[in-house]
Amino acid sequence: MRSPLFSRQRTLDDRPEDHGETNPSVRLAIYDSLTSIPRVVELSSDDYREFIDLMSNKTYELSQTKGGRIPYTVIREVVENLIHAYFSEPVITILDEGNTIRIADQGPGVTDKERAFAPGFTTASKDMKQIIRGVGSGLPVASEMLKCEGGTITLEDNLDKGVVVTLRLPAGAVKEEVAAPSEEKQQDGLVLTDKQKNVLFLVTELGPVGPSRIAEELGTSLSSAYRALTFLEEQGFVKATSQGKRSLSKKGMEYLEFLTAGSS
Repeated sequence: MRSPLFSRQRTLDDRPEDHGETNPSVRLAIYDSLTSIPRVVELSSDDYREFIDLMSNKTYELSQTKGGRIPYTVIREVVENLIHAYFSEPVITILDEGNTIRIADQGPGVTDKERAFAPGFTTASKDMKQIIRGVGSGLPVASEMLKCEGGTITLEDNLDKGVVVTLRLPAGAVKEEVAAPSEEKQQDGLVLTDKQKNVLFLVTELGPVGPSRIAEELGTSLSSAYRALTFLEEQGFVKATSQGKRSLSKKGMEYLEFLTAGSS
């Protein structure tokens, strides 16, 4: 069932003046180089959940086709944040062989860009929370996942109004499987691989979750996702529910707080 926020009448009545569209669209600009005109793809939908799916999936597909390595979950987290701009004039730009993605809007913007990356800070309304989680986890999770891949995420004001989020991975870099032994250690000296940390972030984000969902989100095999979850459970970072899924444990929460503190 479509959320009341996205019925046509409620959308027209409740959105701030000059923000949002009743039938929003997005333009994706794909650059082969900065010396050539980009290829433009336009997407639209009158169902906002479907619109988020379309934008996330198409951006990931086009980025991957050009050789990009930015994870789907990172793209999805930032695309979902467009709801805070009421999907006002979104533009997604794909550069650097898919390893740089800019997601821009002309919404109200972000006044406190530093706290936007801290868990728990959110401007999500009651209606928005029917579509997204709205708990202030999107940018923090995306930032840490991208950092694990050696990348960066930045938040800047758009030219007139709105915000531009830039996701970037270094071109040609190879993902490191093991973190440097001098960084991100717990008191017991344990160091998680990037994949294990990404799985831990997803457990935090998605709540009780099984290996099939983890495999889908990370684009990895079911057996690989299962091994990562099993390892995290053995180390006490996650715990099994009565349904056989895994949720975050107190130790896992402390480890994530340690990672977040170390990146600030």
